[in-house]
Amino acid sequence: MKKMATALEQSGYVVINQPYPSTRHPIETLADTAIGQALSRCPDGGRIHFVTHSMGGILVRQYLSRQRISGLGRVVMLGPPNQGSQVVDTLGKMVGFKLVNGPAGLQLGTSETSVPNRLGPANFDVGIIAGTRSINLILSTMLPKPNDGKVSVANTRLDGMADHLSLPVTHPFMMNNAEVITQTRHFLRHGMFDRTGK
Repeated sequence: MKKMATALEQSGYVVINQPYPSTRHPIETLADTAIGQALSRCPDGGRIHFVTHSMGGILVRQYLSRQRISGLGRVVMLGPPNQGSQVVDTLGKMVGFKLVNGPAGLQLGTSETSVPNRLGPANFDVGIIAGTRSINLILSTMLPKPNDGKVSVANTRLDGMADHLSLPVTHPFMMNNAEVITQTRHFLRHGMFDRTGK
């Protein structure tokens, strides 16, 4: 997220680029720890926005399902598995999946009991950017089209979202794409994506 962070700093935002050990803990623990640490580093008194990639969007949803954030602004999610991913459904029971993806990875399936599907609709201002290109041709075969190689466009959607945009970007690199960065900044400012050039 370094390129995204730099672009947002250049736009006048104070950016906290919060890492988290995504393969070591379940989503509930990661959300409390990562979001809590990020919030503790934010300046007092300002609006607090989130820009997330993939599982990061689920961490924000998990955190907000339990706690209120004073001064919460807008959220932009990039490639979030908001309804889970069929990749987890297909590969989750294979030996080695948990070792590589951790306990949180196993929580991202599409069943009704998966964490994303238990969290309910958004009750905050969120815009979602989905990717339609893949560099992982094997994983793409496990997903409905269009997809970004990890999540289908359909499964990025979330009831209650303010806006949704599909762009020809891949899951692992979408945060570095110039159009994604431009659209992220636009949503943070205006609460909608920019379609004037479409």
